[in-house]
Amino acid sequence: MKVIHLISGGDSGGAKTHVHSLLQNLCRTIDVTLVCFMDGPFAQEAKDLGIPTVVFPGHNIFRSYAKVKKLILDEGCQIIHCHGARGNLMGMLLRRSTGLPVVSTVHSDYRLDYLGRPFSRLTYGTINSIALRRLDYRIGVSDAMVDLLISRGFDPDKLFAIYNGLDFTPRTPAFSRAEYLAQTSLEPGTDLVVVGIAARLNPVKDIATLIRGFAKAYQVCPNLRLLIAGDGEEREMLGNLAAELGVEKAVCFLGWIGDTDSFYNALDINTLTSLSETFPYALTEGARAALPTVASQVGGVPYLIDHGINGFLFEAGDSEALSQHLITLAKDATLRQHMGQRLYEKGQREYSLESTFRRQLVIYETILRRQARRPNRRDGVLVCGAYGRGNAGDDAILEAIVTELRQVDPDLPIWVLSRSPESTRLTYRVNSIYTFSFLRFLLRMGKTKLYINGGGSLMQDVTSHRSLWFYLFTISAAKIRGNQVLMYGCGIGPISSEANRQRASKVLQRRVDAITLRDTNSAEELKDMGVTAPEILLSADPTVTLPAAPAQVIDGVLESQGLDPAGRYIGFALRPWPHFEEKAEIFGQAADYAFERYGLIPVFLPIERRLDIVAAQKAVAGMKHPFYILPETGNSKFTIGLFARMQVVVSMRLHALVFAAGQGVPLVGVVYDQKISSFLSYIGQDLYTDLEHLTLEGLCRHIDAAYARIGDEAFLSGGVSRLRQIERRNMETAKRLLERS
Repeated sequence: MKVIHLISGGDSGGAKTHVHSLLQNLCRTIDVTLVCFMDGPFAQEAKDLGIPTVVFPGHNIFRSYAKVKKLILDEGCQIIHCHGARGNLMGMLLRRSTGLPVVSTVHSDYRLDYLGRPFSRLTYGTINSIALRRLDYRIGVSDAMVDLLISRGFDPDKLFAIYNGLDFTPRTPAFSRAEYLAQTSLEPGTDLVVVGIAARLNPVKDIATLIRGFAKAYQVCPNLRLLIAGDGEEREMLGNLAAELGVEKAVCFLGWIGDTDSFYNALDINTLTSLSETFPYALTEGARAALPTVASQVGGVPYLIDHGINGFLFEAGDSEALSQHLITLAKDATLRQHMGQRLYEKGQREYSLESTFRRQLVIYETILRRQARRPNRRDGVLVCGAYGRGNAGDDAILEAIVTELRQVDPDLPIWVLSRSPESTRLTYRVNSIYTFSFLRFLLRMGKTKLYINGGGSLMQDVTSHRSLWFYLFTISAAKIRGNQVLMYGCGIGPISSEANRQRASKVLQRRVDAITLRDTNSAEELKDMGVTAPEILLSADPTVTLPAAPAQVIDGVLESQGLDPAGRYIGFALRPWPHFEEKAEIFGQAADYAFERYGLIPVFLPIERRLDIVAAQKAVAGMKHPFYILPETGNSKFTIGLFARMQVVVSMRLHALVFAAGQGVPLVGVVYDQKISSFLSYIGQDLYTDLEHLTLEGLCRHIDAAYARIGDEAFLSGGVSRLRQIERRNMETAKRLLERS
């Protein structure tokens, strides 16, 4: 593989470090040439690192263009990789004349690159904005940068994320903590807790907020100290601010430092207070030192810092929130240790130099593979379901479908109909159309190969006749527009209206190519409706394949909610439904019973936050013992991980049962819809009762029986293991239909 990199050559900071470290490693595996358009320290350092470097100096763009084009043709380059405004402009010019794929790494927000320099912003900034949209692919130096590009209309299918990787090889600092602190001007004291930041002292880093927050925390915890490494135009102002707030003896300005290992070794807490960031090296350097981090919630920061798990996040500029987080960490050495270790493990796993290098190679391989893909008038999949409505179960279905489609074909364009297309684009990195934008999705159907009616109980009229009619319409439209049509791991029914049953039967019989079902009752429902023409396969709900978040991450989630990670819990997943209010107190009384009898602390876990928290609040109204209502469960991995920590789960929600069953947790189902009993019967579980007939005595008997099953791995996991095996039929059917079209 031969790749040519184009960059101005005047870069510094994170961009310089990223390019140098990445190319130094790439050179060991592939053929790389770096072209700089000016001579200077950047080019010289690249040469010193052993990177093949060519300098084409001068301001004549067309002369430089001719030289680069000749170099590309002479060396047989396969990919043009650009960095910065001048590199992007050159890449745009070379794209058509060479026929090669062109990719650009976006190191920062291109709209802010020339802030404070109006002429440069008008000229270079405008040229860069235009050129960036004319290239084939973009790489953002964090997931947040990719999110920003998606929000500005860039195609998610042509975006990649990469991170500023760091070498996590253990290092031995030149100075011990005590030796390093002795060299500073910090006021001595006992049991010091040292806070630190390494950053330029300019307005965008907002060190003033750090000093203000530190000063407030210092009033509560006088053992706090602050080390500031860096220099810049705000140095004098910041020194005056520290004196004004009375913390000048507790704050030390170190200036620029070369020995970052000794600096981070001297800290107890790492901080970042920037107003804007992509993904700064200061974060990963703190992670390498296993330091809990308090950081402003900007750019790519939340992708590394999980709030309450391996650090704390605050809104940029909020010194009060910053001070509270510093106080919390200053008072709890065990919390500092736990958070720091979790951050180290995540950083080593996901943000090491090795992972960045491997990720770049995968991106190049993907680009070349897509370049070789034969152009086809039709390509891609359109997925339709109850998405973008804030339901964790439906969101998990979409995540599972997208994951499986990418296993079938990693380059397959995926489009999703969603009630919140912006959120869906950002979350799943797919193209998305508003569910009721009829013209847009009808036009898209003329270009895709496969239409998926995606999971869940879409074919029912209990909650709405209109939703059933809508899904039947989209199925018919997709077939008429030339798609293969697949109903994916779905449930059928109940369809109560005879007119609706006839309408559904007619559409499914004539317009659907294959149906994979998640339970046997759905197969019976199709048979009763006379649907026989499509290929019908018994499969499973796609979400049974989704993994839980790592144990240490769930430990942090529980701690952040005031729960002991080693605690023993019974989980409840409730939802409003006709007759629920009459039965709500039964759930609360059963929760008290589980606490009194087995010492299980009740935790109420919302699947659809907007509805389920209200149901939980009604259930706990008369409770006598402690309980927790979680405000949200997070993404699917977090949700599954939380259910895995329950000893028993009592649920009205199907996907709470699916998540818990997949983790081997004993289940009690409360049936408001046949899909609950169908699923439990399908996996061989027999502890369920109808909501309408629910009694306290009956629910407590089921809890007793479920508790007795704790540890019975063969019983609890056998049915789910079988489900996971047959769930592959969903993916295999999609693959077969894509190959057929």
